[in-house]
Amino acid sequence: MNKQELRLAGSGGQGVILATVILAEAAILSGKHTAQSQAYGPEARGGSCKAETLISDGPIGFTKVQNPTFLMALTQKSFDQYGPEVDEDCLVMIDSTLTPPEGLKAKRVVSLPILDTARNKVGRLQTANIVAVGAINSLVGITDDETITKAVLMHVPKGTEELNMKALLEGKKLAQECGKENKE
Repeated sequence: MNKQELRLAGSGGQGVILATVILAEAAILSGKHTAQSQAYGPEARGGSCKAETLISDGPIGFTKVQNPTFLMALTQKSFDQYGPEVDEDCLVMIDSTLTPPEGLKAKRVVSLPILDTARNKVGRLQTANIVAVGAINSLVGITDDETITKAVLMHVPKGTEELNMKALLEGKKLAQECGKENKE
């Protein structure tokens, strides 16, 4: 049975919860089983935030991530907190402004300019979560382009569809460019 355990972390207000909801929705639309959960500090906006999604080809018994197969960190604080918890087989995706914490065992760390892309290529920092969704789907292969697009459009505010489609595409491009660099 194919099972992915995704943990996304950052600070409140960065949209990591919405990102996991979209990834879970995409998995459901693809006929997969999923469970999504989140946790954030009492500060909410600006405080630490963690959201998780389990995606499986079969039924899910325990609905919490126990052994992440994928970790995304958008802030140094979240990377320092969750990075050392993952094992060497976990794929880690971080914003390019972050540095690996001591004790990081993961052998594959993908550093992408997620926040910079949202701010400067898409034109709104608030789209960083959708840039991340595009990159995650490209790296992990949750679903096809049409289904991830449908999932994003189901959850973004009306009137922001075009902006978020641009963010999704830019995220996919980041992951593809990263893949090309690793093959050279």
